[in-house]
Amino acid sequence: MFSKTNKSDAQMSSETVKLDENIPNHIAIIMDGNGRWAQKRHLPRVAGHRQGMDTVKKITISASHLGVKVLTLYAFSTENWKRPSGEVSFLMHLPGDFFDTFVPDLIKHNVRVNVMGYIDQLPDYTQAAVKKAIKDTEKCTGMVLNFALNYGGRSELVTAIQKIAQKVSNDQLRPEDIDETTVDSELMTASLTPYSDPDLLIRTSGEERISNFLLWQIAYSELVFTDVLWPDFTDASLKDCIYQYQQRNRRFGGLK
Repeated sequence: MFSKTNKSDAQMSSETVKLDENIPNHIAIIMDGNGRWAQKRHLPRVAGHRQGMDTVKKITISASHLGVKVLTLYAFSTENWKRPSGEVSFLMHLPGDFFDTFVPDLIKHNVRVNVMGYIDQLPDYTQAAVKKAIKDTEKCTGMVLNFALNYGGRSELVTAIQKIAQKVSNDQLRPEDIDETTVDSELMTASLTPYSDPDLLIRTSGEERISNFLLWQIAYSELVFTDVLWPDFTDASLKDCIYQYQQRNRRFGGLK
């Protein structure tokens, strides 16, 4: 089930969101609209990405204060390499700038950084920034800020299938013993258990696509699509999406 929201909805329902109950444990966000935000202001696309990083900082702290256990953000997909080289280069340098300024705040708010995706395919300087942020926040016990970086849902599933097949080939696993738990354990979200599957998936900017994001994990996620461009996404916008989530009757295929 999904719904679509706009700014006026956010201003209204953020005031009535039940902050003391039914907060989604895991929220995943497809952060869309940075380029359009910049173009509307006659700015280069990279200006939208930089503004989008400021939004990441604000929403991370908001989600942590609301009691969210995991916040997964789709930062760079396996398909994003197709973008112009200048934009890709900017995006690859962004984690370093982002973590240099934000890690102290993450530690202050007890937020731990996790990164999933094909990290070994990233430039060395991007890998170094990611590893340092993970190391610097490893003792934090609050919300997990989980970045999907060089991530693609189909590639993730292929990799998981290959790992399972290798175990079968090595006589470590019988084909008839393969079940959903087996698959879960080989996905990139395994370390997030018991919150590996998002309760709520949000996509900004008005687009209504999943875009190869968490294809297995969102089987029963509630979906909310909002017209708000990611750089304009606020605490009120987040609360509106949570309000929409709180109105749903999650039956998981059964009846309540």
